[in-house]
Amino acid sequence: MVTPSSHGNAPITAKPPVVATSPVVATSPVVATSPVVATSPVVATSPVVATSPVVATSPVTARSPVAADSGSWTTTDHTAAEVFKTVAAIDIGSNGIRMVIGEASHQGAVEILEQLNRTVRLGQDSFRRGKISSRTMRATVNILRDYRRLLDFYRVDTVRAVATSAVREASNADNFVDRVLVATGIEVEVIDTSEESRLNLTALRQIVGNTLDINKSYTLIADVGGGNTLLTVLKNGEIADSKSLQLGSIRLLETIADNESGNRAVDLIAQQVTNIIASVTTSLHLEKVRALVIAGGDARFAARHLGKQTDSPNLRSISRADLNMLVRKLRAMGPGDIAKEYGVPFVDAETLVPALLVYQALLLTTQAPRALVSQITMRDGLIIDLARSAAGYEDQVLAEGVIHSAQALSEKYLAAPDHAAHVASLSVRLFDELKTEHGLGPRHRLLLRVAALLHEVGGFVGSRAHHKHSYYLVANSEIFGLTRAETLVVAHIARYHRRGSPKNTHIEYMGLPRESRMVVSKLAALLRVADALDRAHTQQFREFDCERSDDEFVIRPRGVADLTLERQAVNSKGDLFDEVYGMRVRLEEGVPTGKERRSKTRH
Repeated sequence: MVTPSSHGNAPITAKPPVVATSPVVATSPVVATSPVVATSPVVATSPVVATSPVVATSPVTARSPVAADSGSWTTTDHTAAEVFKTVAAIDIGSNGIRMVIGEASHQGAVEILEQLNRTVRLGQDSFRRGKISSRTMRATVNILRDYRRLLDFYRVDTVRAVATSAVREASNADNFVDRVLVATGIEVEVIDTSEESRLNLTALRQIVGNTLDINKSYTLIADVGGGNTLLTVLKNGEIADSKSLQLGSIRLLETIADNESGNRAVDLIAQQVTNIIASVTTSLHLEKVRALVIAGGDARFAARHLGKQTDSPNLRSISRADLNMLVRKLRAMGPGDIAKEYGVPFVDAETLVPALLVYQALLLTTQAPRALVSQITMRDGLIIDLARSAAGYEDQVLAEGVIHSAQALSEKYLAAPDHAAHVASLSVRLFDELKTEHGLGPRHRLLLRVAALLHEVGGFVGSRAHHKHSYYLVANSEIFGLTRAETLVVAHIARYHRRGSPKNTHIEYMGLPRESRMVVSKLAALLRVADALDRAHTQQFREFDCERSDDEFVIRPRGVADLTLERQAVNSKGDLFDEVYGMRVRLEEGVPTGKERRSKTRH
């Protein structure tokens, strides 16, 4: 995405917009071809600018024309009957605050109306001092006040504002979020690294699409930000693993002592990068990676100066030799010289070498002959997500990525895979059967499935009170594609798969929002019954019929001769189901299968 105050965020083939040198009062709809500052000057490190539209194919489209040689733009034909919803995404990063405003159709397409970027160095405070200073907080609030005015001007229906590592790791993060909310009315969501990875992959799949062959062998997607490097490994097109490394460009700079400079400082950073990547090479199977996709402003800088065009207008290719040559050249220059020669802001020139050292180390570690530089950003993923939500659409590929991540976590803690998978299958069958009663949606169905896969991981710690151990392990894990709040919901569902039901004396449970507590109760009730139906861990209970009355929910299995264990388990664990759904769950003998029917006839 084009952000003129950042060296790497401009599309490769598009002309950069003009940066305003003085505040401009916005009194009419803003177009993306000129910079905009909201209705009054603010205290901040750089002026608000409007950037040009996102380089994208479908569904992100641009309203205004772009350079003819970009070759990467499509337009959406909208009919008068289509209903549009205005959405906005705000990304509060380590080095700046960026906002995208778009118009989403009921089909899930989004047309970009406005893009803004302001520099504020949250990461410098957080990674060096462990907290966000009052001065930086004031600058952030002033920027977001201006963004608020523009949101009101466009009458935005839905806003999602997210903050990443700089806020996540600050000791005063709660104070920061509250200050922003009180001053601007914007509620900031501090997301974890798994959600960052999901948003990046959402954008990559949607914008790059079939032009990137990620369905063969191992593919690594790497995004170096200010605080962390996000690594997502795909195996045969499916998410195999994801990990966040503390190798952000700003963080790396802050780890170097003030008395270190020049080549000595660069050598220390390079050694740190090498050591950390080596520590995850085996677990992430980096030595098997044959395709490396890199993202981030520093990667786009390299692509702009070295990259060769590929079949996709949103991908550029950089060879190992060319990247090594650029790193050698930049290592010999100071940030001031880099800024002067390449025409980038000093704050961006500072981060170039640390970030490129990470990409260089990854390229050397993998079998990839080149790096493919993606134009996507996390903001693309945010705005696509909002457009899909407006259309009621969910990406099934990414949903399966959540399942793969849960299965990997289950395997890590040696949970019985057949039992877990079978209970997950039974759980979602009950969910579908009772959709009228619980009133929950597809996302909740996914959370139930994940909880079922993980409900017995606590056995890794010990069989006694293993449900409590399951809660602890899940709550302290990262599951790809789930937010922190969703992970906690999953942990609670797993915790209540046996023994006591949720109570108002349970501190962790009562710490959840009321809506989340209801979700936990509804889904845990289903998981308890599903787990009871495989009490013997034999997976014999596969098909069943259901019948409901005013006060009973009857389950009749097909082809199960002896229900003694399962009936006892259902009677023992059905209390929460009765409490939540107002029906007593009962297990009855069902219609025998053909083989059993013939056997009974002969006797």
